[in-house]
Amino acid sequence: GGTYSLGAPEDDWFVFDNEKWAHEVEIEPFRIANAPVTNAEFLVFVEDEGYGARRFWGKHGWEWRRREGATHPLFWRKSKGGWVQVSFGDESPLRPNAPVTYVNRYEARAYCRWAGRRLPTEAEWELAASGYDKRRFPWGEQLPTAERANLDWSHLGVVDVGAYPDGDSMFGCRQMIGNVWEWTD
Repeated sequence: GGTYSLGAPEDDWFVFDNEKWAHEVEIEPFRIANAPVTNAEFLVFVEDEGYGARRFWGKHGWEWRRREGATHPLFWRKSKGGWVQVSFGDESPLRPNAPVTYVNRYEARAYCRWAGRRLPTEAEWELAASGYDKRRFPWGEQLPTAERANLDWSHLGVVDVGAYPDGDSMFGCRQMIGNVWEWTD
């Protein structure tokens, strides 16, 4: 935690419109997982009937879940051999160490409540990714390389959450760039 400059400085060479402009924020001390939630971790929630337990879902999340009849992530399917994930019409066994993908904010929040966690705020996530020194990339100022991040669809999908240790942030958080987009609250 501490004082952190959130957003991009006005003299930055490239800025997304949603990053304008840097401003100081106070962040309380917090803890964050060092990697995205895996399929194996999320599967425990699914098999513990987390989708059917009202106490894990907020009002709008529960309404969404009931309306959609959701009992698991959209592209997961239970088969005779176990759980599979459907991608571009092809089924493959659910990869336990791959990050869970294609869950919405309601599912992400419900999982966190079930697991006794919470989603990080945007400011917490950015601090964990860029550090107090506001690095351009989690590992520093050097441009991304194939050794640091899963970028540009180079693996035709996601890689396991343990991959790319050379891309860790100063706090040991892995894959804060590339691989998947992460939910914040």
